[in-house]
Amino acid sequence: MQPIIRILLPVIFLFLALTTFILTSSRFLEQLHIDKNVLLGANVLFFLLTIVSFFIQRKGMLNKNPHVFVRSVTGGMLVKMVFCILAVIGYVYASGDQFNKRGVFIALFLYLVYLAIEVMVVMKMNKKHNA
Repeated sequence: MQPIIRILLPVIFLFLALTTFILTSSRFLEQLHIDKNVLLGANVLFFLLTIVSFFIQRKGMLNKNPHVFVRSVTGGMLVKMVFCILAVIGYVYASGDQFNKRGVFIALFLYLVYLAIEVMVVMKMNKKHNA
């Protein structure tokens, strides 16, 4: 099996690219009334959740029982959903009347991007012919 850092390179590159884009285009985001702090927070949250979910799925993939992998995928998805819901609820209460709806919707799109990269990484790891 490949080293973990090499497997996670697409996720790391995505995180660095999005962080760089958000930080360098802060004036552009302000013109569109998008809070860059919301996007930065969402980017960090999704990066960490993707890493946690990856390790959960990797542990399930290494088990000989295929049902364990299915449960690990479901568990990883549940962990990500719970933390995303808690983050949105926490942001709604913390921001009050400064709630940035556009930032939250873009963050939800970022979730889909991280999900696609995670699926790609896990599919690369699972090179078994009988899987």
